[in-house]
Amino acid sequence: MTNRIKSYLLIVLLMLTFSARATYLLIPMDDTQTNHLKSYGIAFWVLQQGVEVEWLLNYRGGSYLIPYHQSFENECIVRNVSFEVISDAQATAIRQEIARPDINMEIVKLNKVPRIAVYSPKNKQPWDDAVTLVLTYAEIPYDVVYDEEVLSGVLPTYDWLHLHHEDFTGQYGKFWAHYRNYPWYQENVRAAEEMAHKLGYQKVSKLKLAVAEKIRDFVLGGGYLFAMCSAADSYDVALAARNTDICDVMFDGDPMDPNAQQKLDYSPCLAFKDFKIVTSPMVYEISNIDVTSTRSRSINKTNDYFTLFDFSAKWDIIPTMLTQDHKKIIKGFMGQTTAFNEDVIKSNVIIMGELKSANEARYIHGELGKGFWTFYGGHDPEDYQHLVGDPPTDLNLHPNSAGYRLILNNVLFPAAKKKKRKT
Repeated sequence: MTNRIKSYLLIVLLMLTFSARATYLLIPMDDTQTNHLKSYGIAFWVLQQGVEVEWLLNYRGGSYLIPYHQSFENECIVRNVSFEVISDAQATAIRQEIARPDINMEIVKLNKVPRIAVYSPKNKQPWDDAVTLVLTYAEIPYDVVYDEEVLSGVLPTYDWLHLHHEDFTGQYGKFWAHYRNYPWYQENVRAAEEMAHKLGYQKVSKLKLAVAEKIRDFVLGGGYLFAMCSAADSYDVALAARNTDICDVMFDGDPMDPNAQQKLDYSPCLAFKDFKIVTSPMVYEISNIDVTSTRSRSINKTNDYFTLFDFSAKWDIIPTMLTQDHKKIIKGFMGQTTAFNEDVIKSNVIIMGELKSANEARYIHGELGKGFWTFYGGHDPEDYQHLVGDPPTDLNLHPNSAGYRLILNNVLFPAAKKKKRKT
């Protein structure tokens, strides 16, 4: 055999070896990952290139398996996302392990680029929003919509909607007692009243109710709704109060209905039942759905943690997707709505994260019609008590945030084929 033939065979062998090695990119999501949050952005970006992503539920923290391409590897390097180049045989072995009936793992194929919308006011707020912070950090694109766009019927063009920290009851977050003389509060009131009148509503509460009902229709039709903090409980309170006035005179110009509590109708609510509204305008609370100030609470920063439930990956696929994380015990964080009182949660709601000793649910999920919703208590997973006027969290300091990962699980959720919970 000549040297030329030997050299040729060696080159062919090296090419075949590299080809076998460079078939897939595995993006691990366990503690070896350098940037968990940007890993979600990589998965989203790969979907934008028209390439399917396999989400390996419960495998190394919910890892991603992607067909190899040099551009994908380069993007991981640019974004400082850890990855492993594995062969086709290694990928097959992983799939075979996950497929075993005695292993609590599953593969979900992501094959759709979700259209993301954030319901948020156009005027500047004196607080930031964890979802928009993490979407921006992960480099996942989104559109901002508000009352006018929602009522015009734009929601069905989106797959996923996040509710910014809105007060759908028309009480401006119950900030009146402490902040009524602040310019930002007065501007919020002015802008909300102006929008209500522009769209043909006499009161802001009526406008917000109409928006809430449009959002409910969006979910019924197959949309995915995600809400945090006060947006979650105020949304259900607004739906329950659709036939009565729960706003006092400083909010809408006339007194509230003295029989408002008795007139609440919980049937249209997504998550909650039998809750009591807080009628005093001096109390920074909308209802007893939230546990922050409506009952004695002995939880503080040193003992505030909640636990994610373990679900059967092969049977309870949706809650398994939504609880993928490299940690099962998540540090708690406060908000206007910190956690949900388990006594007023509907029986068909799935509790995915809770502080059982305090009867607090932090992370809940449910179905409505063809769609799904998820509520997450608290304001900012990396700022225990985020106050009005505080600077936004710098996620460059928290690239492995377990609390923020729960938000991004929801963002990728609509990229998967819709599957109802098995029974």
